[in-house]
Amino acid sequence: MRLIAKIVVWFVAISVGLTVLYRFVPPPVTVTMLVDGNGITKDWVPLSRIDRNMVAGVVAAEDGKFCTHNGFDTDAIEKAMERNAKGGRIRGGSTISQQTAKNVFLWQGEGWTRYLRKGLEVWFTFLIENLWDKRRIMEVYLNVAETGIGTYGVEAGAQRYYGKSAAHLTPSEAGRMAAALPSPKTRSVKNPAGFTRRYGNTIAARIGTVKRGGYDSCVYE
Repeated sequence: MRLIAKIVVWFVAISVGLTVLYRFVPPPVTVTMLVDGNGITKDWVPLSRIDRNMVAGVVAAEDGKFCTHNGFDTDAIEKAMERNAKGGRIRGGSTISQQTAKNVFLWQGEGWTRYLRKGLEVWFTFLIENLWDKRRIMEVYLNVAETGIGTYGVEAGAQRYYGKSAAHLTPSEAGRMAAALPSPKTRSVKNPAGFTRRYGNTIAARIGTVKRGGYDSCVYE
């Protein structure tokens, strides 16, 4: 019991310490990057150099309640659980905050390790929601998310797919990148077809709604 208590204390101390550090310092590397056999291409940029179309695009695609929840969207989680109970491909109800916690501190994982990760994900989501602000969560998310094979962050993705900075993305370009985020190794951004093209167009059309409705307002307060 004494050993377990020490492990818990050290885990809490280290996790809180890292979370505080990453509030101000860009995470240098993630587990996902380290195990990627395709190498790592990334270019950290501050949120001020990422077009608002990209922010609105990921809010529209991934987390419409980003500015109002405390890290967890209970409605989305319940709906995901209902779908998964029916069998078939497992679908998540993760928020941008949860995805950021996973991408920065944890691993992707399949099988039983996925359930272990989910438990730790709750803890790290709680930490970033309380030790970071929403702007920082969005900034980190857009810089560490996998945007293509061996490509991480929207700046590296924009350079790869469009040959320009993420500071100058059109709604269509941002929509296509957001559409590929759930499966960046298989969904084409540059020449999308089928579902990715349709979904990207849908996201692009929603970007204006996100801006007008202030669904991304917490990022710019």
